[in-house]
Amino acid sequence: MDQGGQSENPSPILSDRVLFNGTVVPLTFTGDGKLRWTVNGQGCFSLEKEVLGFAVEGSRIRVKAVLEKRDGICCFGNRGGLVRQSFVFEPLSEDSLGLWSQKLRDYIDSLGRPKRLLIFVNPFGGKKSATKIFSEDVKPYLEDADIQITLIETKHQLHAKDVAKHLDLLDYDGIVCVSGDGILVEVVNGLLEREDWSDAIKMPIGMVPAGTANGMVKSLLDSVGEPCSASNAILAVIRGHKRSLDVATILQGETRYFSVLMLAWGLVADIDIESEKYRWMGSARIDFYALQRILHLRHYNGRVSFLPAPGFENYGEPTNYPDEVTREKSPTQDESLKIQRHGYLGSDVELENMQWRTINGPFVSVWLHNVPWGGEDVMAAPNAKFSDGYLDLIIIKDCSKLSLLSLMTSMNDGSYIKSPHVMYLKAKAFVLEPGQRVEDLAKGGIIDSDGEVLARGNITYKCGQNALMAYNKLQITVDQGLATLFAPV
Repeated sequence: MDQGGQSENPSPILSDRVLFNGTVVPLTFTGDGKLRWTVNGQGCFSLEKEVLGFAVEGSRIRVKAVLEKRDGICCFGNRGGLVRQSFVFEPLSEDSLGLWSQKLRDYIDSLGRPKRLLIFVNPFGGKKSATKIFSEDVKPYLEDADIQITLIETKHQLHAKDVAKHLDLLDYDGIVCVSGDGILVEVVNGLLEREDWSDAIKMPIGMVPAGTANGMVKSLLDSVGEPCSASNAILAVIRGHKRSLDVATILQGETRYFSVLMLAWGLVADIDIESEKYRWMGSARIDFYALQRILHLRHYNGRVSFLPAPGFENYGEPTNYPDEVTREKSPTQDESLKIQRHGYLGSDVELENMQWRTINGPFVSVWLHNVPWGGEDVMAAPNAKFSDGYLDLIIIKDCSKLSLLSLMTSMNDGSYIKSPHVMYLKAKAFVLEPGQRVEDLAKGGIIDSDGEVLARGNITYKCGQNALMAYNKLQITVDQGLATLFAPV
């Protein structure tokens, strides 16, 4: 809320004298979408940036806004450095009341904000705090913005995917996930498995941090320098700004999986998945288990092939496109075929005649990332963009345990990629051929995509459980800007 003088004089939409705290004062609504008044100095609200909504209460109008936290301000809450505040004024006639109400409504409607939202709350993720976060930090903002909501608490894995797969697109202006990244991935996969996937994937999706990692919402908010808080996240949804997001299609045989965050094999995947045995430790489990895995470091045989982005053609050695990946048979191929006949089949880009490169193992870690942050404290891919059409590939091969410990401590700002032990490049397509552990050839590894196990090798953590794909060759391609996210700008 500006308290200083006006730097310009935009044309007024409506100018009137109104009653404010028992005093008649001038109030002007200008063409730049600002309410300006004079009460002990000058002030203004920006409808686009600060005003959530308004309500007519008898002869008065209550404008509901959200402002950056300041000392001495009267507010309803102060989470995430923001405060909610009301500005109440009373027009001096019924005609004036109607005119003010109409002009404010017309302007807010012109901003293209969502009016009906489907909201998923995952009560089991992270610290199991999503229900409380929704009630205390999300719902009040939605009520102030007069947004109609349909609330679904997810009951089991793939619940959100099933809902997204069958919902009526005309019922909602967007979907919001109060969760970690897992529910977002489910929603994207559900939308892309529909017969009308090309329309469904245009549905904007918002994220509110309530999980363990929260990499996507951290990336969105950090891109404009905002803290990763529930209030900042839901404001991005309410304001209705959108941005495109690349979607990666992971293919093995006829089985497809759509990824929006990352794929990992080796050290990062082992830490992410195997640390679940220490879930009782909370977020500290990641650091604790990372130390264990570094002290007892594993190396994996294998090969990666990739189609490099411009400027990265010198990485690796020349190779031919390993097209047999599309003929690999995954353990759920028959079931997958029933799904994939109705839905998006992945990129149709011809890969055979392009300039592929390859790198042979052993590897400590292979990590693909779509956005900068893998979690609120892990900047995995500082050069990643939301919709550049490329995945950022981070490879660690030969690295001492001491150097690896140093790398892990510099992941919070992304500076670890400057290490000579780290290979960092961008790729349009990628083929992973995972192998066995160097230290024990009877044991394989884990392939992790967006925090879920995609494939398990022999004698790995929970290797008896089914996985979507076999621990074998798989291909990843990228569709530029396929999905849509609610974003701060």
